[in-house]
Amino acid sequence: MAAINNQMSSSRTSADASRLFSSSRSFAGGDRSAAFLYVGKPARRTVPSGFKLRSMKLSEPSVPLPDIPISPNGPVPADKLNSAPDSVAVNNILGNDKTRPIALRKTKIVCTIGPSTSSREMIWKLAEAGMNVARLNMSHGDHASHQKTVDLVKEYNAQFEDKVIAIMLDTKGPEVRSGDLPQPINLEEGQEFNFTIERGVATEDTVSVNYDDFVNDVEVGDTLLVDGGMMSLVVTAKSKEVVKCEVVDGGELKSRRHLNVRGKSATLPSITDKDWDDIKFGVDNQVDFYAVSFVKDANVIHELKDYLKSNNADIHVIPKIESADSIPNLHSILSASDGAMVARGDLGAELPIEEVPLLQEDIIRRCHSMQKPVIVATNMLESMINHPTPTRAEVSDIAIAVREGADAIMLSGETAHGKYPLKAVKVMHTVALRTEASLPSNTAPPTGAHKSHMGDMFAFHATIMANTLNTPIIVFTRTGSMAVQLSHYRPSSTIFAFTNDERIKQRLVLYQGVMPIYMEFSNDADETFSRAHRLLMDKGLLVEGQHVTLVQSGAQPIWREESTHHIQVREVQS
Repeated sequence: MAAINNQMSSSRTSADASRLFSSSRSFAGGDRSAAFLYVGKPARRTVPSGFKLRSMKLSEPSVPLPDIPISPNGPVPADKLNSAPDSVAVNNILGNDKTRPIALRKTKIVCTIGPSTSSREMIWKLAEAGMNVARLNMSHGDHASHQKTVDLVKEYNAQFEDKVIAIMLDTKGPEVRSGDLPQPINLEEGQEFNFTIERGVATEDTVSVNYDDFVNDVEVGDTLLVDGGMMSLVVTAKSKEVVKCEVVDGGELKSRRHLNVRGKSATLPSITDKDWDDIKFGVDNQVDFYAVSFVKDANVIHELKDYLKSNNADIHVIPKIESADSIPNLHSILSASDGAMVARGDLGAELPIEEVPLLQEDIIRRCHSMQKPVIVATNMLESMINHPTPTRAEVSDIAIAVREGADAIMLSGETAHGKYPLKAVKVMHTVALRTEASLPSNTAPPTGAHKSHMGDMFAFHATIMANTLNTPIIVFTRTGSMAVQLSHYRPSSTIFAFTNDERIKQRLVLYQGVMPIYMEFSNDADETFSRAHRLLMDKGLLVEGQHVTLVQSGAQPIWREESTHHIQVREVQS
């Protein structure tokens, strides 16, 4: 094998700050070989140079591989994940003839908790079926019911070091809704129907709306969409209190249905008084994420972040991109935020529906370039609210979101009030896992990769190394930043992110490919490595003889006083 060059480009790091070592220490302290890539200031504890890597060659495996069963969280044999000849060859570079890395589902699942799933039993079952984030929809329920969910999720999290469910609070926002009805009203094509700002009206031809400026926001000729487009009406006239319409697409109008005006957003503020009350509830309960409804510009994000800072609350803010007004301000909104949600229901109601797939792809691409998580939401398995199997189009929709690189996909009514919440999660898990298995392993640099920052450079090279050698990645991080950077480069195998901070553990669960694990760090690096590897072996996530790529972040040094980054490739020994 060609000798390893002990140099790095001067444009990436200075020559006196870079070294490439090889060592004969194994992952568990044995005599097997391990490769080191080290960059940083010289540590107090030096690693001797001059060691040689053992000879490596490319060959086909001569021993059958073990069949590792799929668990609810998705471990599968690597040969099931990628059958390309190149992946078989590079796996043997490190002599993995008997074992290969396993992988977990990388795309995360957000489940809305509601009447169908708010019990302790159902939350446990959702978690085991594949739920990664529990969503509290503040448009429904009260603080007492949501408090119960928060307490149950925290009870679940307290029992595991390697499992976690994050909590996302989704604000109601300035929704325009129809009023309460004693019974549904059947709207037929060509029928005249009215909406009034007068409260409490519910007749056969007139229903209240909850927004006093509704009359001022619409014009004759505007198209009104009910319940995300399930029904549509055209405005024919308006008076001081009433908007007169003609039904274009009929259907059954039920209580408190959402109303949109095609191509327009309501002039209401993005964060209402109710939202501020709900946000305080989130601060008090230390939720992990806010999903902010109907964000129109970055000022909303700055206002909320200032509030959180004043309350010493470490909660990430994720805007829901769902209003027509947000699209011209997309870059500034995403720049100010900690991620994004593509809320396709209202987005498709306020904008031409054919624009939604293009916007979804664009938002995913933008978030990926900014190293921020993105969630694709709404209607992913809508038919499973009432039926036990999905449509083929829904299955394709999930697969497209996964292939486009979404960090997470979301279930709304399917798990909140659907008849088959567990089946919906299992379908989403299975489709995502199968789609990920079809994606090619990439050993080439990602397009547009920028490595001006030391941590970013190491995440980039760790990904290339792990993909080339077909190894999972183990990262030790205090702040989560290195795990996030690794997720950005989308390595083919799982990123096992060990952290000694419970809040960081919960936050990392949203990022694609990251499995966060809580562990206290000791002052001895090798002892910490060994404990991490034993934990993963006990969980069936690593097997003896397998190689792993170890990464330590340097932003917050764990074992050294100096800021240090390093990459190691080690063989797992029992």
